[in-house]
Amino acid sequence: QVQLVESGGGLVQAGRSLRLSCAASGRAFTRYTMGWVRQAPGKEREFVAAISWNNINTYYADSVKGRFTISRDDAKRTVALQMNSLKPDDTAVYYCGAHLDTSKLQIGEGTWGQGTQVTVSS
Repeated sequence: QVQLVESGGGLVQAGRSLRLSCAASGRAFTRYTMGWVRQAPGKEREFVAAISWNNINTYYADSVKGRFTISRDDAKRTVALQMNSLKPDDTAVYYCGAHLDTSKLQIGEGTWGQGTQVTVSS
C-alpha cells in the first residue's frame, strides 16, 4: 500500500511554470508506475502523464506533450510534474496516483492523493 500527498499548486499567469510534487509513503514505491490526472470544474477526469518504475517509459497526454515533464526520485520517494508554458485550459485539480500496472493507472485505477489546485490566468 502507498499513500500520496500532492503539493505545489497555485495561481500563475499563462506562459509561466509550476512544479507539482507528490510525496509517497508506505512500503512499496520503487516498482510502481506513478502518474498524474487532472479534473477541471464540470469536466471529467483526464489523464496527464505517467512514468514507469524504472524510468524506461514515460507517457503524456497529447494536450501536455512538450510542455509537461514527469520525473521520479525513488530515494526521496517523490514524483514531480514540471509544467511549463501553462495555459488557462490547464486549470484543474491535479492528482498523483500509483499502480503496479501502467495501463491500469492510465484509466484511473490505483491509489490517488487528495489533489492540488492549479489555476492559470490569461
